[in-house]
Amino acid sequence: MNDPWVIGQLDLTIRLIIALVLGGLIGFEREISNQAAGFRTHILVCVGSALIMLLSIYGFSAFVNEANVRMDPSRLAAQVVSGIGFLGAGTIIRNGFSVSGLTTAASLWVVAAIGLAVGAGFYYAATLSCFMVIISLWILNKVEHKYFGARKRHTIRVHAQDQPGNLGSISTILDKRKIEIRKMGIDEDEEDERKTVYIYLNVIIPKASIVPSLLEDIQQVEGVIGVTME
Repeated sequence: MNDPWVIGQLDLTIRLIIALVLGGLIGFEREISNQAAGFRTHILVCVGSALIMLLSIYGFSAFVNEANVRMDPSRLAAQVVSGIGFLGAGTIIRNGFSVSGLTTAASLWVVAAIGLAVGAGFYYAATLSCFMVIISLWILNKVEHKYFGARKRHTIRVHAQDQPGNLGSISTILDKRKIEIRKMGIDEDEEDERKTVYIYLNVIIPKASIVPSLLEDIQQVEGVIGVTME
């Protein structure tokens, strides 16, 4: 009977290679999407997670038969789930009212789970999860942009002179196009001697086709220096 606490070099190599391939597939999708964490990062996370899982299960096999030792294969692996959070947090970027990088942070977390599954020998679950993630990131991303993209929140950033009436004029333009304002904020531009401000408007736009004319109309408002939308 094979010892469940011992793994051969061939099996160990296979598991690490599978982790590399599965992590690379998800990382490739993030790479072509120009995300902060791409091909190499996902490979490193997946292979590292698989290695920690292997170490957690098989790394202490020499102490299995000791009288006062109690083996817990999940002890080291459990730390990966919480530890991957710091890496995911590094991909999340907040700009005004908009937040980006949440999907990439989630993909890193899933890749870590896939690596742990491969390290534990759950090849089917790991492979199935990998392809489900790729479908979610790639195919569903296209569906989301086609059918729900226009209804997503956007942040309009207006650089304008600090004078009364600017905000009212901009709000009127948005109201005419039935654009819903969810949040609003104003920051002073301390580096500009002309006393200008940045106006941030978190809005929901009903149709993507109106964006070019919308930005053009806002640009025409008296006192507006520049306008961008994310």
